[in-house]
Amino acid sequence: MKNKKTLGIVLAVLLTALLGGGLYLDSLMPIITGYAAKNLASAVFVSGRDQADVEAKDLHFSFIKFNRNKVDYENRTVTSRFLWRKSTAQYRDGYGVTLLRGRKGLLPEGSLSFVDTLPAKPLPAGDSALSARLAPIAGALVRDQAYNGTPYAFVILHQGKLVAESYRQGFSRDTRLLSWSMAKSFTNAAVGLLSGDGRLDVHAPMDIPQWQKDGRKGITLKDLMQMQSGLSWNEDYGSRSDVNLMLHRETDMGLYALSKPLEYEPGTHWYYSSGSTNIVMRHLRGLFDSEEAFLGYLHDRLFAPLGIRDACFESDLSGTPVGSSYLYLTARDYARFGQLYLDDGCVDGKRILPEGWVDYSKTPASDSQGRYGAFFWLNRDGDYPDAPEDLFECRGHDGQEIFIIPSKELVVVVLGYSPKPDHVIEWNRLLKDILGAL
Repeated sequence: MKNKKTLGIVLAVLLTALLGGGLYLDSLMPIITGYAAKNLASAVFVSGRDQADVEAKDLHFSFIKFNRNKVDYENRTVTSRFLWRKSTAQYRDGYGVTLLRGRKGLLPEGSLSFVDTLPAKPLPAGDSALSARLAPIAGALVRDQAYNGTPYAFVILHQGKLVAESYRQGFSRDTRLLSWSMAKSFTNAAVGLLSGDGRLDVHAPMDIPQWQKDGRKGITLKDLMQMQSGLSWNEDYGSRSDVNLMLHRETDMGLYALSKPLEYEPGTHWYYSSGSTNIVMRHLRGLFDSEEAFLGYLHDRLFAPLGIRDACFESDLSGTPVGSSYLYLTARDYARFGQLYLDDGCVDGKRILPEGWVDYSKTPASDSQGRYGAFFWLNRDGDYPDAPEDLFECRGHDGQEIFIIPSKELVVVVLGYSPKPDHVIEWNRLLKDILGAL
């Protein structure tokens, strides 16, 4: 009788553990299937890449590699299945890819009148002797012969001119590639434009209804841009974290992030939060009558002056561009953006961003120990010890970078898939080699 009772307890414990594990695994399904569907759809339909290549390079990790992915070229969708769950993502011209979380049926196509209306704007060629010195560095980078990563594209501008460019096989100067969190710096530019138009005050408390009855009512745009909002947040990409739930489960990402409780007094505690950027982008989107009107504003005021013809800023299901993560541009176009900030917000002598905006963007957040400004990373803490202290950068997940070095009149762009924990060390070596060639 005692043995039967013990066996019963053991079986009950095992059943409970299996049930708990199954429920936890089920809660991960939107992340596992959503990540594969969204990123594969964007790679195929925005970047023009081959499904097998993306699965082998970008999606071959953790549970993600076990998805069964179906690309539907007629409807321009990708459906990813893992065990008993699936997710579907849809591509639309001009809008890019949207994860169809909980939606029945496809999104309507819509139309963006500004797509492909700009003439090509070439980058002028720089000093040929410098280009020759940089060529071995560029070649080694994309062939994995010197640096520990897998870059797909590499561009250097010196004094506003193209001095180095290289691409891994299968990629070219026309390939649009994912920004990941470099998109945050483009959100910075959108805030700057609207601030210059007198439609925003970065120092004023946000007028968000959900915040008006508690301490969150004191949060400003500046607090959010400097990652010092005080809102609770978990940015761990390797778990069922806030950032993963936001990107792969939520239909309105900014709403999810702004619903978080206050954990610290606003403006006093620095910690990285993609949710903060999506709160900001949601606020910006609310100043316009429609998604199309907002995207048109970004095109007319930011992308067109830079000569960027086919920017793809993907939205969530609420119609808000995902300012934290989902922008697709060519490597040259990312370089053009870096040059805008190198030139203090001006293009061809014409001011685009308000006077003083770039300096504001580079001002360290009070609790960041010199690491972070306003949606830009800084080098005042010596992250890159072999690069000048005035370096500032757009930094994205898996090693996406736009390095801007005013003292050297230099912009360096690296794009690809480099999920190594030491990629900061590798990029420091790269910068050291580039600066040595100068």
